[in-house]
Amino acid sequence: MAITPYLLYQDAGAAVEWLAKAFGLRKTGDVFKGKDGRVNHASMTYGKAVLMLGSPGADFKGPRAIGHVTQNLYVDVGNVEEHYACAVEAGAKIIEEPNDTFYGARRYGAEDLEGHRWYFAQDLTATGKRAKKRRKVPRKRNAKVRGRKRST
Repeated sequence: MAITPYLLYQDAGAAVEWLAKAFGLRKTGDVFKGKDGRVNHASMTYGKAVLMLGSPGADFKGPRAIGHVTQNLYVDVGNVEEHYACAVEAGAKIIEEPNDTFYGARRYGAEDLEGHRWYFAQDLTATGKRAKKRRKVPRKRNAKVRGRKRST
C-alpha cells in the first residue's frame, strides 16, 4: 500500500516541467490534456515514490493565489545539499535553509511555482533509519507489511 499525493495546479503542464528541473522529479506515463490543450492530469516519480498532479480548471486557485498553505510534502533525498543547489538554481522560493533536525536529518524547505510547500531531507543517522525506534508502533499479529506477512 502507499499514499500518493495529488497536487492541483493552475498550470499542471508548467508544473511538470518545473518540478523536473527544480526538484528532480521524472515524468512517468501519459500526460492527459483537455480539448483546450491544457494538462488535466500527469504523474511523476522521485525514486519509487509517485506524485500525481492536475489542473481542475480556470477557476482553481493554488496556495499562493489564496494566500495560505494547505499541506506540506516531505521527501527523503540522498544528498540534501546538492538537491538544495538545484532548487535554488531553478528559482524555488526557499522557506527554510538547510539545517540539522533533532530527529537526525538535514532538511530544507521550498515552495514550488504555485506555492505548494516541499521539505527535502537527508537521513544523517548511522543506520539510515531515521528515529525508527522512537516512532515504533505496535503491529497486530501477522499484519501485512508492504505485501508480505510480518511475524511479531
